[in-house]
Amino acid sequence: AAVPTGGLALLLGVLLWAPWRALHGAPLTELSGDQDFQLFLQRNLEFTGKIRGDVAALQRVVCDTFQLCKEEELLLVRQDLDIAQVPLEQCHRRTFQAETCFSQIRAGLRIYHSSLATIRDLLPGNAGLVETLQLDMANLSSNIQQQMEDLGLATVTYPTENQEPLPTFSSRFRHQVGGFFILANFQRFLETAYRALRHLASL
Repeated sequence: AAVPTGGLALLLGVLLWAPWRALHGAPLTELSGDQDFQLFLQRNLEFTGKIRGDVAALQRVVCDTFQLCKEEELLLVRQDLDIAQVPLEQCHRRTFQAETCFSQIRAGLRIYHSSLATIRDLLPGNAGLVETLQLDMANLSSNIQQQMEDLGLATVTYPTENQEPLPTFSSRFRHQVGGFFILANFQRFLETAYRALRHLASL
């Protein structure tokens, strides 16, 4: 069964929007009973959880290898690095559009997919895990695109070339700290998506 576009817009409007109390009064009943949409939520809840676990494993390696474990201890160094948090403001605006929200999530996955090359260079012994993580991210992005197509929403196809240049670091230590913050930011990005999917799947 197709999900009404208006209902989907409402659903996605709160999907990545904290605080979660906004969800309690949302009329999501008609979507929570849609089997195809529930399957999409459950499948990608598990997928997002797996990706989070792989990112956490890489964070532990960075902690064990370089003794970079606590974000508050590295904030001064971060000020000198060109490491940005990928925005999700299209999912928060009151003038919400499902197409732009989904597209921004996919854009974020694409940016993190590219920036993980920094992690692969930093942790050559864990290149296999990084590549698995990149493959899972590409599959998650593909799942979202397929769901958009199934719901008749406009999709945005991004060019294959990397539009976001990889950050450059003036020292090995800055490379290590940069890798730490790339993983920390990505984990926050995933945590928001995971919590929303988990809540919606439990309705």
